[in-house]
Amino acid sequence: MKSLQHLIDRNRAWAEAVNRRDPDFFERLAQQQSPQYLWIGCSDSRVPANEIVGLPPGELFVHRNVANVVVHTDLNCLTVMQFAVDVLKVRHIIVCGHYGCSGVRAALAGEKIGLSDNWLRHVQDVRERHSAALAAIDGAVPRASRLCEFNVIEQVTHVCQTSIVREAWDRGQPLAIHGWIYGLDNGLVRDLEYTVSAGGEVGSRYAAALDNLTAAR
Repeated sequence: MKSLQHLIDRNRAWAEAVNRRDPDFFERLAQQQSPQYLWIGCSDSRVPANEIVGLPPGELFVHRNVANVVVHTDLNCLTVMQFAVDVLKVRHIIVCGHYGCSGVRAALAGEKIGLSDNWLRHVQDVRERHSAALAAIDGAVPRASRLCEFNVIEQVTHVCQTSIVREAWDRGQPLAIHGWIYGLDNGLVRDLEYTVSAGGEVGSRYAAALDNLTAAR
């Protein structure tokens, strides 16, 4: 089995470089974390959450899974969300998808890739919900890109529907949910203009976000 010493060596070099720039960094970091943001993103290795938004360790609480899906029975995601909202008191939850997502592409094409098919069934549900809009788009790549966008919008709605978020809003806790998408080809984040900060806003903001996508075609 190949040794991973090269990764350990890189870790040493990284830690030394950080210490040279800021000798107290790791001591401060070890004391506590107080991030303002929870990032729910894709597991894709090309989408490093902290680096994308230029934040150092300690500033971004992160949950990642294939195709950035939020499922109401996923205790992993819900536990991260509950800890972020109730314990860390984050003020923003960002659902960030990305163009060129392999999971979304597989769900769109109905590809069979194994156990992951069960997980990607959730993205296929998004595909079916927006089947008419997707069918009106010419070309596999732009159609997949639009499904990536639809998927973010639906997952933002799922976040808003969780008991965690609804209870936070009920008690007056400041909390906003945002839908973003990231471009692998240019490194830029695009705001999908779906931001919700109260339960009563979900329906109107959802409709507006879909209208914005249609207008952007």
